[in-house]
Amino acid sequence: MLGQSDMLVLGLYICATIALVALMIGLSSVLGGVRDGRSMRLPFESGVLPVTGARLRLPVQYYVIAMFFVIFDMEAVFIFAWALVVRQAGWAGYGCMMVFLAVLLVAFAYLWRVGALEWGPRPYRAGMQRRERTDTGRIDMGRS
Repeated sequence: MLGQSDMLVLGLYICATIALVALMIGLSSVLGGVRDGRSMRLPFESGVLPVTGARLRLPVQYYVIAMFFVIFDMEAVFIFAWALVVRQAGWAGYGCMMVFLAVLLVAFAYLWRVGALEWGPRPYRAGMQRRERTDTGRIDMGRS
């Protein structure tokens, strides 16, 4: 439990931090000034004016890759935590980690097999006919 002097130091630290933040915000508003104009309302990125709109549609594969990153990043956290206590965990911990890695590798192999990790256009599978759009807007399945 913290003593009275420790609480006093903590309180002073919190007050000093709040005062410093208020001082910085106040100085920036006084010294920075306010400019309002059409150019100030435009999106700004590193001094380059935007060429297109701010709404950009990302392909679904981007989100899939992002989810895979989170999943595999979390597995790295589990492996790192296990590596820290590997001696204390013993053979039971080793077995659990091997089961965990086996499940992870099976999932990775499945994702690889279904093509979830591919960014480019999907090649046509053998036996499938290529569909082409005719000038009437209908899809031609290659049948005569």
